Amino acid sequence: MKLIYTNENIFLVNNAKNILENHHIEVTLKNEFAAGAAGLLAPIDTWVELWVINDIDENKANIALAKALQQQGEYDWFCSQCQEKNDASFDTCWQCQTEKAS
Repeated sequence: MKLIYTNENIFLVNNAKNILENHHIEVTLKNEFAAGAAGLLAPIDTWVELWVINDIDENKANIALAKALQQQGEYDWFCSQCQEKNDASFDTCWQCQTEKAS
C-alpha cells in the first residue's frame, strides 16, 4: 500500500477517494476517526489519509489526482519564505505559517 493523499479536511480526502475509485483504483482510508485524539497527537498525525491498495496503481492515482486538481484550477504551491511545498488547499504554509502569495 502507498500513501497517495492526506489532508486535514475529510471532505477533500473523500473527494480524492471518489476520483480514484471512478478510475477503478482500489483505495482505503486511514485515520478517519483520529480527530478525537487531536490533543494527544500532533495535528498532522490526525489527518485522514488515502492509501492506494496496489502499489502498481500509484502512478495512475497520482496522474488522476493531478488532472482533477488542474481542472479545478488549484495547484500545490511553494512558500516564499521557507520554500516548503504546500498542498493547494492551504492558505498558509504548514512549515512557517507564512500566508500564500496572491
